[in-house]
Amino acid sequence: MIDYITDPVVSTRPDLVNDPNLPDTWWHALRTATESLGGARGTRITVRDTWIKKAFPQYLGIPAPAEVERVTGHGDFHWGNLTGPALTILDWERWGLVPVGFDPGMLHANSLLVPAVAARIRDEFAAVLDTPAGRTGELAAIAEMLQAVARGWYPELAAPLAGRAQELTGVTPPQGAAPELCR
Repeated sequence: MIDYITDPVVSTRPDLVNDPNLPDTWWHALRTATESLGGARGTRITVRDTWIKKAFPQYLGIPAPAEVERVTGHGDFHWGNLTGPALTILDWERWGLVPVGFDPGMLHANSLLVPAVAARIRDEFAAVLDTPAGRTGELAAIAEMLQAVARGWYPELAAPLAGRAQELTGVTPPQGAAPELCR
């Protein structure tokens, strides 16, 4: 199905550099959409356990969790895939089973350069992100972003991502992690 979307993407980049000043109705629609999507039945795993087992030690400096609780998610939840002021979620090629908290964690990670927006995401998704499963999902999103940083993407997010990972784990992430996962 193809639809013509009239609202622009919130950002032409995955991350934010300015506050888009989205209305409360947009935030409500975003939370409702992620809750609805999370309740849908998914079959394919988007963020794989094998990746998590390697990425957590390599990019976060901590062991991978023994178990990962999953929900159906977008899998590529960033500002370039969201429109405003009316919400439309774009680019569904990665949708599938993701760790609980992965989608809001990814959006939060891509908002760290705009503290007011990052705080709004933490408030809007506190019911998910402030749980043990949500923390794991947020850490998976941060690990994915730190892997992207290691590949040369988002260099300005390197320090905020490492700082957020340390806030969540108490461990300073390894510096200069290889861009590809160790075997």
